[in-house]
Amino acid sequence: MGYRVAVVGATGNVGREMFNILEEVSFPVDKMHAIASRKSIGIEVSFGNQILKCEDLEQFDFSKVDIVLMSAGGSISKAWGEKIGAAGPIVIDNSSHFRMDPDVPLVVPEVNPDAVLQMKKNIIANPNCSTAQLVVALKPLHDAAKINRVVVSTYQSVSGAGKEGMDELWDQTKGIFVLGAPPPKKFTKQIAFNVIPHIDSFMDDGFTKEEWKMTVETQKILDPAIKLVATCVRVPVMVGHSEAINIEFERHLDEDDARDLLRDAPGIVVIDKREDGGYITPKESQGEFPVYVSRIRNDPTVKNGLVLWCVSDNLRKGAALNAVQIAQLLHDRGLIKTKALA
Repeated sequence: MGYRVAVVGATGNVGREMFNILEEVSFPVDKMHAIASRKSIGIEVSFGNQILKCEDLEQFDFSKVDIVLMSAGGSISKAWGEKIGAAGPIVIDNSSHFRMDPDVPLVVPEVNPDAVLQMKKNIIANPNCSTAQLVVALKPLHDAAKINRVVVSTYQSVSGAGKEGMDELWDQTKGIFVLGAPPPKKFTKQIAFNVIPHIDSFMDDGFTKEEWKMTVETQKILDPAIKLVATCVRVPVMVGHSEAINIEFERHLDEDDARDLLRDAPGIVVIDKREDGGYITPKESQGEFPVYVSRIRNDPTVKNGLVLWCVSDNLRKGAALNAVQIAQLLHDRGLIKTKALA
């Protein structure tokens, strides 16, 4: 028996990826609904061999569905998340709105699956894209040697800023070779052939909100005692986030042992040959499920340190895939209440 499922934000990059992944993993769906804003009513999206027409968020009866995957932005989640949860379905929200709510679990299934049992509002939050891949890589290492501190620099693709970010990179790249790059709109500076050390808004302490998210979300998901500092950078890559991660442990963990632990961990693929091309780049991660880890090595500058390189498809593990994995986890544990099809 399958479920009645609704995807809110059905026309966006992540919403469309949710449809793709639900089909790829054969999630049990009896009835699928594509939900969007009023301006998108009637727009068609595909789910498997079905063509769905978008339905109006404001008019849709959420009491008739079992589970809702939301990726329509924080303002929509703020306005609608609790209303939808109160109507009956479980909401898996991809925005930042509920992540730090103490009554809402923040879940990465490979890391803290039991957190779904703490659900109080019929809402489960998906972490930030850069946090999701980070904690998958950190989890087996933390279990083995206890992480004290993490320093992470991110190299985040433009798809993390939505379709507008991807369009801006494309238009600027073309323009440079013709009449000159058009001025930035989505980003604060030219993104083509450039990197921008600024993602999300600046906070009073000089860090950006993206950097703050990585700290507090990692602490909520993995361990509140972990100290983490991040520098988040937007790079001219369409899809795929990369991270250079420096880790300090309470106990010694050798690079060879770390490599073995990561190879055995769920959701991780290790590609780590010390030769030309013996590592992963975001290009190879596109369209793939795993978190990839490369360049694992001891850090000689601290007593118990490791350095590694981590890459993942941010539209998948960083967003849509993680949401579907949460839905699968709820299904496996029998936590989704089904409604009979009319």
